[in-house]
Amino acid sequence: MKISKSNGVAIITVICGIILLLLQIPVTNALVDKSKKIDAKYSKFYEIKNTYKLPVMLNEISGVTWLSDNTFACIQDEDGIIFIYNVLENKIIRKIKFANSGDYEGLAIHDNDAFVMRSDGLLFEVKNYKTDSLSVTKFQTPFTTSNNIESLVYDSQNNRFLTATKDDDLGDKHIKGIYNIDMATKDMDSIPVININLEDKAFKNFKHKKIEKTFNPSDIAIHPKTQDIYVIEGKKPKLLILNSKGKLLKILELDKRKFAQPEGITFSDDGRLFISNEADSESANILELTLK
Repeated sequence: MKISKSNGVAIITVICGIILLLLQIPVTNALVDKSKKIDAKYSKFYEIKNTYKLPVMLNEISGVTWLSDNTFACIQDEDGIIFIYNVLENKIIRKIKFANSGDYEGLAIHDNDAFVMRSDGLLFEVKNYKTDSLSVTKFQTPFTTSNNIESLVYDSQNNRFLTATKDDDLGDKHIKGIYNIDMATKDMDSIPVININLEDKAFKNFKHKKIEKTFNPSDIAIHPKTQDIYVIEGKKPKLLILNSKGKLLKILELDKRKFAQPEGITFSDDGRLFISNEADSESANILELTLK
């Protein structure tokens, strides 16, 4: 049978396609196997129970605080707005403007008042934030832009706020300090209440050639039952856990595939753990974790 030139080209094309497909199968299988191994590595330490995708407006989510069932208060690092977001309805149910554009990073709620930390250490108190009669007062901490403050949590046991330096600390390079801000006066002690020693053996697998870059806190939360302090890092995702006295209990590396850039952490009243991530190749999200 005589094969035309056009038919010959078509047959060769099909054969080449089949060969390429067969060559890709081992590569695909290898990638699947590698992915399974990575999943197994992290599944020893935690399980992601729920994933809540966030709208585009919260792509730069930088702080998150649990309010009530299915509802979180969020900020993002561009606009002076507190967003109230319902994860089940998958929508922003309210926007509360408290300031103009800026690099807003930390968020804490106490009773009817909200508190927002700007990266240069300026603390915003938004009284009666849920009402039309809200008022805003600013307090300057000793921090500046070089410290790059991204964290804030209300410590109900001691009636104070805790915050940490992400970049430069006020003291030694090998220390990341957690600082106390008095609830009543909003004054901050320049001596840390907790020192995270970056030369601790627990950081052995995370050491950076510049010691101060070994751990860069992006937010803090306090477990409502144990009072343990949880500190998240976004650059190289990891979770550090200390007891209420500041003793380092453990460091958990987080899967970069799932935690694109963790910037916020919070607990529900019954101790469920949530971590928010800025958008990467996928949408920003809030992940609910169970630690093992």
